[in-house]
Formats: sequence, structure tokens, C-alpha cells
Amino acid sequence: MKTKAVRIHGVDDLRLEEFELPEIQDDEILAKVVSDSICMSTHKLAMQGDKHKRVRYNLAKKPVIIGHEFSGIIKKVGAKWAEKFKAGTKFVIQPTINYPGPDGRGTLWAPGYSYEHIGGDATYIIIPREVIEMDCLLDYRTDNFYMGSLAEPVSCIVGAFHAQYHTRGGSYVHNMGIVEGGSLAFLAGVGPMGLGAIDYAIHNPRKPARLVVTDIDDTRLARAAQLLTTEEAQKNGVELHYVNTRDISDPAAYLKALNGDKLYDDVFVFAPVKPVLELGDHLLGSDGCLNFFAGPTDPAFSAVFNFYNVHYESHHIAGTSGGNTDDLRESIAMMTRGELNPVFMVTHIGGLNAVAETTINLDKIPGGKKLIYTHKKLDLTAISDFEAKGKTDPFYKKLGEICQVHQGLWSKDAEDYLLAEAPEI
Repeated sequence: MKTKAVRIHGVDDLRLEEFELPEIQDDEILAKVVSDSICMSTHKLAMQGDKHKRVRYNLAKKPVIIGHEFSGIIKKVGAKWAEKFKAGTKFVIQPTINYPGPDGRGTLWAPGYSYEHIGGDATYIIIPREVIEMDCLLDYRTDNFYMGSLAEPVSCIVGAFHAQYHTRGGSYVHNMGIVEGGSLAFLAGVGPMGLGAIDYAIHNPRKPARLVVTDIDDTRLARAAQLLTTEEAQKNGVELHYVNTRDISDPAAYLKALNGDKLYDDVFVFAPVKPVLELGDHLLGSDGCLNFFAGPTDPAFSAVFNFYNVHYESHHIAGTSGGNTDDLRESIAMMTRGELNPVFMVTHIGGLNAVAETTINLDKIPGGKKLIYTHKKLDLTAISDFEAKGKTDPFYKKLGEICQVHQGLWSKDAEDYLLAEAPEI
């Protein structure tokens, strides 16, 4: 079977190509990808090429398919898995398969980084045995695909919450998770992942009593406050504050005052910016845990951290890269039950033709998640631009009208229309 896919051949060398997939083996599965969300981690892969820690090949000789936040339909099942998986069912992939490749480099292989025949930015893929053996091919029983592409980024948030830890005097036991009923601060917290974290903080069973979210952009803060309201938080037992710290002379003192003049139990830092990370350090209370959620591109990135307080105030640092399979299952279950609705993370829609340029320039494109429909040919377009584009294009006119019915957000209705009417790649 032929597939069309975006493959990486080297640093910033991404190419949309058509090539033949081999026949699947008895321990493999053929699948159709429908949607993929472009992750900043893939942008970093494009920047690093062969030097990326999850690349297993010389990319110039063996390019790999990029993309790891994807959802689709199983098309053909190898004999080994015939009792477990069925053709026609939907799936999502946990890309962090933690499979130790036998290449002698200590590489942990992952779809979207390490494989010639599996990645999210493709029309058809072959799911290899290790993905299945590591229990990373998950059943996805909902009526849409885009939530499946958001499940992986949401699982990163879930994993970060679970990675937080606290201690008790006289004990070496780490109590995992945020402090329930405690105080939580999100710094630079209204980007796409920050919005997802606010949603999870408000709606997951282990909640803080107070959540303070900062940024320096009024427009982004206003959008966050409109989508995730203080009233919705209060209804779920969380006191929520949005704060623009741009013109506050002493943001640490201001944020401390918002918390009853107390420091915070948990702090998440969503931007790899030295002053933001150092502000997080200044906000930590006794036994506080700081989660450095943002992944820097600079391997030498560093900041000043108070190690006096590490010793005497039991300050902790946590950092996670991705979630595990249980985190992904939790994400899917909460979305299926309607407890999480991460659709507000999506701000742009595109087709497979838009992937290469979007991935390379992802850090320069404003907004949130860029959602790709891999069988479609569509330039990357902001949802907010549908109306203007619709003045000359009836496809975008209708798509804009559908999104307006859903408060300017993507939806199943919009996805169904796009899948039916958008041009094929």
C-alpha cells in the first residue's frame, strides 16, 4: 500500500513524500491516520536532526515519519493480534513506549522520532510489535478524532500532576501529587498546555483550593478567563485568579498576597524563561514542589535556585517529558465522560501539505495547537481567520459558521464537515 507522509531527512529537512509500505508481518497492524496535532517536541526534532536522543538512524539514509499526537482507524490486523484488535476500530498511540532499542546507543525508540513506517503525519502507517507489546496502542471509543490527537498532550499534563511530590518530617516517603486543598500557581500559564492544565486542575478529583494563573499578555489572559471561568472553577471548589504580572514591580509579593500572604504548595512553570523560573522558586513554601513543565531548546539553560531552602525548607523540583500509558488512559476516560474538554487548545487547522513548514516555524506561529488532518490538502489557517477567508471561499465560510456556533472553537461538527468536504491530499 502507498502512503503519503512527512519524513525528516536532517536538520530542518522535512519532506512530504509518497512511498510504498511493506506488507505487514503477523505481529504488526496496518492503520489509517486521520488527525495529528503538531507538538513543539517535533519542532525540536527538526532543529536537532540526527542529534535528537530518540533518533535511531542516519536520517539522510533512513528518514523517519514525524508526528506523535495522532488518532485513526485500524485497517488490517496481523495474525498474532487478531483476538485483541479488530479492523474498523479507532485508536490512539502512547508514543512514550519506553522501548530500549537494541542499537547500543541507549536510545528509547518512539513513534514520530524513530521509525520509518509509523508517525502521526502520514496517511497510512504500520504499527510495529513493540508498540503493541508495551501496551501503547489504545482503544478509542468516541465519535471524533481530534480529541484523540489531544489525548497525548493532555496526558503530559496528567503526568506532571502525578509527578509532584511532598514529604512529611521524619519520613522518607514521597506523597505523590499536588497538595489536595492546597495552593497552586501556574506561571506563564495560558498557552495551550497551560489551558489544559487549568482545565485538569479544576476538574480532576485531586484539586487545589486556590489556583493562581499568570501571564504577561492581556489577550491570552482574557481568552483563558472566557474559556475557563472563575465561576466554573468556584462551582468545582477552586478559587481561581488570573494575573498579568507584566507591570507589577514585585510579582512574588503580589502573588503571595493573593494566597492569604502565604507561599504556595505547588508551582508549575510553563515557559523556559529564567526570570519566570526564578519567580517560581521565590513562591515556594515549606515542602513546596516546583514543576518545570516547559522543555527548553537550549541544553545549557539554567537559572538561580535557592538551595538554602532546598535544605531547610524541603523545597522540591519535578520535571516530566510526556505522560505514561496510565496517564493517557486517564485523559481519554475524562474526555469521554465530558470532564475535560481540551478543544480550546486548538487554534489552527491544516492538511498534510502544511506540516513541514508549520513544524519548522512552530515557535514563530502564535496561538495554540495546530491540528492536522492527514488525508486533506489545506493550508494552515487560524480558526479566527475562517470568517475572513470565507468571503472568497465557500468551504471556509461554512467552516467558520460551524465554529461560531461552538463559541469559535473546533468541534465534531466542524471535523465532520472538513472530512466530508475538504480536498484530498
